[in-house]
Order: sequence, then C-alpha cells, then structure tokens
Amino acid sequence: MTSPGTTEPSPRDQLDRLWRRGCDFLGTRYAILGGAMTWVSERNLVAAISNGGGFGVIASGSMGPDRLAEEIDATRALTDRPFGVNLITLHPQLLDLVAVCAGRGVSHVVLAGGLPPAPAVAAIKAAGAKAICFAPALSIARKLVRSGADAIVIEGMEAGGHIGPVATSVLAQEILPHLREVPVFVAGGIGRGEAMVGYLEMGAAGCQLGSRFVCATESIAHPAFKKAFLRANARDAVPSIQLDVRFPVIPVRALANAATRRFAEKQREVIDRFDAGELNQKEAQLEIEHFWAGALRRAVIDGDVETGSVMAGQSVGMVVREEPTAAILEELVEQAAAALAMRCDHARAATEGRSSNAASSNDGVGAAR
Repeated sequence: MTSPGTTEPSPRDQLDRLWRRGCDFLGTRYAILGGAMTWVSERNLVAAISNGGGFGVIASGSMGPDRLAEEIDATRALTDRPFGVNLITLHPQLLDLVAVCAGRGVSHVVLAGGLPPAPAVAAIKAAGAKAICFAPALSIARKLVRSGADAIVIEGMEAGGHIGPVATSVLAQEILPHLREVPVFVAGGIGRGEAMVGYLEMGAAGCQLGSRFVCATESIAHPAFKKAFLRANARDAVPSIQLDVRFPVIPVRALANAATRRFAEKQREVIDRFDAGELNQKEAQLEIEHFWAGALRRAVIDGDVETGSVMAGQSVGMVVREEPTAAILEELVEQAAAALAMRCDHARAATEGRSSNAASSNDGVGAAR
C-alpha cells in the first residue's frame, strides 16, 4: 500500500518494514513486548496485550511449577495469540519452570535476573521454543548469543523495578550497530511511539514497554496503585539508595513514598547496630534485604502505596488515563506512524527546496546571458 497519489510507502507500511524482523520473531502484528511486571503481568493483561496485536509476557516471579502451569492455561483460555513467560534465573526451581513452559507449548521464554544457566537455555531450545535474554552490555549480549539466545533485550536504567547503571539511549548506541545476528528489543523509559521509531531506525527489532500498561483497563493492579501512576511524573520514579558499600543494595526504581524514606532509615539503623557489634555482616545484610519482603504485592494487590513498593519506570509521567490495552497499543502505533510521516514531509520539503533553489539559479544564469 502507498500513500494516495504517490509511489511512496505509507507511514504504516514504513513502520511494518522497520519492525518486520521483530514481528516475525514474535509472531505478532506489532513488535511491542509487554514488560513482565510481577503481580501486574498476569493472565488478564498478558492476554489483552496479545489480543491487541502486541506480545504479552507472564511475569512468573516466585511462582512454583503448579502455579505457573495454571497461569499459562488461564492465559491461553483468554487468547489464541502468541505470548511468552518471563522466568527469574535465580529461581530454585528454574529447570522445573522451563519444563512447565515446554509441556504447555510456550513459544518464547524470557530469562531475566542474571546470566541464564546453560541447561535452562538448552532445555528451552530443545522444546522448540525461543530463548530471550537480557544483556546489560555488548560483550554479554555476544556471549549470550553464542550460548544460544535467540533474541536479546537491552533495558536501560529508566525502567521500573530492578535496574542497571546505564541509560537506554547509551545501551542502544553501544549495542544496536554491532549486534545483528539476532533480533534486539529495546526497553526502559519508552512511553511514546516516536521513541519506538527512533530505536527501530537504529536497528532495533522492536521495543518493550511496561509502565504504559499498568493503568490498562485489563490490569488487575489496585485502583490506588493506578491512581499513584496517574498522579506521578518522571521525577517521582527514583532508584533505591545505598548508604554503605559494605551492604550493597540492588537498585530498584519506584515511586518515592514513605517506604523509600523508611528504607534509608532502616539501612542507617542496621549499619549502626553492625558497627556496634550487635549484628554480624550476614545478619545485617539480610535485615536490609528483607525490608522489602512482600512490599510489591502490598502495593499492587492490596493498594498500600505508602508502605508498599510502587515500582515504576520514568515513563510513568506518560500514563495519563486508564484505558483499554488495545487503545494504548493503537496510540503507540499512531504516534510512530505520525513520526514517520513527519520525517517524509521534512525530506520532501528539503528536496523541493533544493530543486527550487537549483531552478532559481538556472534562471539567473539564463537572464545573465
């Protein structure tokens, strides 16, 4: 299809060309993955994303094998479109969870939370599924591809939840021009279609978005959790702080609330007790780590957005209403197509300007003669 009266492809056709590799890999209309958000990315939202043309991903979190099997079956009852399952590599039953995915015919398994063990990748591929892995650097991405990863996700520090130290824009520049063997999906801080186009033009196969879907109508997140998202802006989504290098804290980006302030106080309290000899190193570290136990569920499911963990990416400021998942996806696609149309208009204007200048120059030469 082309734009009326021209031989140029329409903006939608251009978009289809840009993310064709990602769409083919995922088996979807749009190369948009739903970020796996524990307690949020369950059957209802996952199915809605897939039904809307994207690729939903179940966040298995701490689920056991039986619970995961139930969630996969329930999701499949809501959609006949492709969807994936996100597994945490540090889960003690990782291989059992992979076996559940294999037994249920899951087409894509996303391994997150650290470098995936070789047996897990091998088991995924032996089942005929695709293994998708996260890479925080080009060298690790290449290692993962050599180890059998079928696709890579690069996620910048703008994302919600557990984050690394590098921005999405920098990761994209470091990795996209140099990794062509497998599809690469970009994540972290993406909230509009214009940003997706930018990464697609750099070589990405598609993009992953999480925060934009939290306030979807189909999301089971508590109304208070959604309200916190709708009120927030980018500066409210901050990483957790670490007070002492002796007690490392894995940074998590979430909306600042009473709990984030209390966490800083808790660290200081524990460190003082350690320095006073009341706790050993291991006991002190565990007290700090256990502070957030159950905090995400308290926020997402129970609606306790003051003492719970309201994990959110910096794109939270672009979440402005509760609306159906399909509408969110269509808005992203329309924004992407509009950005491509504007690029074409600018290019056409520049070409016409050069032609006009050339004609004026020739007229001037003729007059001089």
